[in-house]
Amino acid sequence: MMKRSTLESVYRKYMPEVYRYLRTLCGEEAAAEDLVQETFYRAYLHLENYKDEKIKPWLFRVAYNAFIDMKRKESRSITSSDDFFHNLPDDDRKGPESVILQKEARDTLQDWISKLPDLQKQALILYDLHQFSYQESADIMGIALSHFKILLFRARQQLRKIRERNDRDER
Repeated sequence: MMKRSTLESVYRKYMPEVYRYLRTLCGEEAAAEDLVQETFYRAYLHLENYKDEKIKPWLFRVAYNAFIDMKRKESRSITSSDDFFHNLPDDDRKGPESVILQKEARDTLQDWISKLPDLQKQALILYDLHQFSYQESADIMGIALSHFKILLFRARQQLRKIRERNDRDER
């Protein structure tokens, strides 16, 4: 059986990242909080089988599975809330104009990401926002590495198209 102190240290170390990941996926604070609890409950049941250097990708896989299970239970689609990127830490040394511009950019990016198909969104979040490797991201999603690379490529391509449309509309 795993020591309580080990689970507590894993929770303290990875909970904020797991929460942000789930928050981005489901778009709702309450659902993300529930999924974090489910993730760490599942982790508690199996954590002693994993080595420290491999724990983060494994936790994200557990979180993703909890998210998929929740999604299967829901009959309606998940909508993304706009306020996720508002809660990212800002550098306090920046001036007010910079903070406002940064907030607008985050809002725009969140809106664009929310328009992507679920698997593309997932690939982009894991690789670009959480900086997992290609292989770790593919493992978390439970897909082949080649499929992951295709999803990431398509997600980035979609974001480029959305940005180009947005730029044209602003002119």
